[in-house]
Amino acid sequence: MVFLYDVVHCFFQTASTIIGKNKFCKDIVIQYDARLRERKYGIAEGRPLSDLKAMANAVGEQCPSFTPSGGETLDEVRARAKNFFEFLCQLSIEEECQKEQTVLGMAGNGLETLEGKPVFPLRNHCCGLELNSDTDKDTKMLNPNILVVSHGAYMRNWFGYFVLDLKCTLPSALKKSQLSSVSPNTGVSHFIINLGNGDVIKPEISCICLNRDDHLADVNTENV
Repeated sequence: MVFLYDVVHCFFQTASTIIGKNKFCKDIVIQYDARLRERKYGIAEGRPLSDLKAMANAVGEQCPSFTPSGGETLDEVRARAKNFFEFLCQLSIEEECQKEQTVLGMAGNGLETLEGKPVFPLRNHCCGLELNSDTDKDTKMLNPNILVVSHGAYMRNWFGYFVLDLKCTLPSALKKSQLSSVSPNTGVSHFIINLGNGDVIKPEISCICLNRDDHLADVNTENV
């Protein structure tokens, strides 16, 4: 699944480039969601960052946490990210349930899998699915791969929700300063989400990498 905000064309270009280099999902459909939009800055919208900093200084506040008139607070942005994340988790479960129902329908008709093996029902906790179960058991893992393309500042708030609210585990080499940094353009962050028994409210999250840009090394070399 691929999701991005539907206003800025460069996001579509980024997502399309990633999909184009994927060997297995070239025909995947890009889905748009307004919850991935950048933070609204009210009267400071579209103005230089220096103007936003000046507004914050005028009222004795720091720029990142300052909310211009008509803008979104950081808590509101985080709530939007939380809402979208829970939607993604639920969507993943529902799509896997639909796949399983198709398989069970095949089994009911006496059909076999492509490998020629009979299809048997799966033990479950949700729609015939046991999430993140021990691989030695006769159960099925939920294993979707989801790409989200959005703004760096928005993603920083989302990551904050992962770390502060959901207690995401982090790589040992990751510095605290990196958590508050905005991702570089086309920066890559990778997380593994464990939904336990279908719990979309308090999943277990592990961060594999945050804001990586080493994939740009060859591009930067070519432009020197």
